[in-house]
Amino acid sequence: MTEKSTSDDINIKDDTDTDTKKEKKPLKQAVIDELKFIAGLAAFLFLFFNFVFGHFKIPSESMQPTLEVGDHLYVNKFSYGFSKHSLILGMHKLPFLNDGRVFARMPKRGDVVVFRSPTGQNIVMIKRLVGLPGDEIETRRGRLYVNGELVERKAIDTFSYRDHRNKQVVEVTQYEEQLDGEKDPHQIYETSDIEKLDSRGPYIIPDDKFFFMGDNRDNSQDSRAPLGPGFVPFDHLIGRADMMVYSLKKCKKEEGLKCPGIRFFKML
Repeated sequence: MTEKSTSDDINIKDDTDTDTKKEKKPLKQAVIDELKFIAGLAAFLFLFFNFVFGHFKIPSESMQPTLEVGDHLYVNKFSYGFSKHSLILGMHKLPFLNDGRVFARMPKRGDVVVFRSPTGQNIVMIKRLVGLPGDEIETRRGRLYVNGELVERKAIDTFSYRDHRNKQVVEVTQYEEQLDGEKDPHQIYETSDIEKLDSRGPYIIPDDKFFFMGDNRDNSQDSRAPLGPGFVPFDHLIGRADMMVYSLKKCKKEEGLKCPGIRFFKML
């Protein structure tokens, strides 16, 4: 009689099924590896935020309508090269760091630039670059002149908003203007053409220095203002603001007043 075998009768041991547990790393080695990873990540972030990427938040209305209070920005630190003022955590104050830039590249008129004020107040500011070295800049009755040429502007709208700092209602006219060399026009606010900064200059920009103005022309402590930054040295430039990344700041909606809402990803 033939014996019938079933799969239940078969018990073959496969060498590939052998339990090959990996040896665990000793605790000391695991801790060392983890510390190496953390140190490498910290070094990467240190270099990244010092030399590539800057994050800044807008505290005032001086760059309206381009930037609103509460906007968070991406700033390209690589755009103009590097100086000690590009460094974070107050490292620009280190006594062994010299003035000047490495890998320097000239900014363009119309760039929105983050820089450190040279007035000794250690204030970081953001404004639009309107004057390059050798330029002549002047404002006459609210109109901007660059090297004797009037910068044309076109009225877009007139409206009111509530000022962030003083909570006062301000009426402005919104204009569109384009500086020589700008790829696209930008927009500005003017309260009127007879404000205190509307007739200034002419200013002749010295070598290796720049002249800045806020887009909210009558609400900006810029290079025209007695307490502003004046002519800003090249090495004080931190970087070019390329993008408004996000803003979660909300203002109270009031009838008849403009109120910017939540915003994301706007190229400057």
